[in-house]
Amino acid sequence: METLIVLIQLALGAALINNFVLHYFVGICPFLGVSRRVDTACGMGLAVTFVICVAALLSWTLTCLVLRPGAPVPAWVWQVAGGSAESVPELSILSYLIYIFVIAASVQFVEMYLRRFFPGLYRAFGVYLPLITTNCAILFACLEILKHLQDPTRLWGLHEAMTLAVFGGLGFTLAITMMAGIREELELVDVPRALRGAGISLITAGIMAMAFMGFARMDKGLEGAIRRLSRGPSAQRIEKTISTASRAKPIGAETEGFFGVEQMASSAR
Repeated sequence: METLIVLIQLALGAALINNFVLHYFVGICPFLGVSRRVDTACGMGLAVTFVICVAALLSWTLTCLVLRPGAPVPAWVWQVAGGSAESVPELSILSYLIYIFVIAASVQFVEMYLRRFFPGLYRAFGVYLPLITTNCAILFACLEILKHLQDPTRLWGLHEAMTLAVFGGLGFTLAITMMAGIREELELVDVPRALRGAGISLITAGIMAMAFMGFARMDKGLEGAIRRLSRGPSAQRIEKTISTASRAKPIGAETEGFFGVEQMASSAR
């Protein structure tokens, strides 16, 4: 149950509450550059989602085996080379370099696939497809995985890393598709001359970011609902009775009300 709650919180946080684009403001370049048409924006979002998933899988594997403190591969190599177990070098300083290589390789694979099977979509992306390599949203996801693998008290598993990657990519797809739909509608209205182009796009992005703030603490509410459901109907009935009695009894009858509810709870058990 705890694992399910953690995964739900990660999914909602990455997709809605802490959206990569609208909360952390990473991946702004494709968000503004490829959001002129809904079909192109949706294709870009799915391509970024695929790259994030591949990069997250490879970065989690490399971080667990090589980069994090106490990783088994550098420790084994260091001992084979004759070094002591206490002086194993830490390779986390290479994390940025390795992550960039992983992201670049994933983008190259996506580019080759689109050029071969979806040439129209490949031409629509234009220069923004190779620029996925420099999309900060992908590097941000890899660095989040690294951060949660450096804490020995709470190490992320592969399921948590992939949940962040999948729903972070879907959140990016949702944001860029919504932006594209709004910009298509803006072409049909009379926008003031001073705001045409980048001006109205940035204002729209800011309004969207404020709108997504309405999802704040939704994960906490869902966590409470899941915990109440896991307790069963008897526990929910007792909790509801206690809550109702605490609101209904006057101040002078607090003691009587408490013992009355406690007796009801014991009989329900």
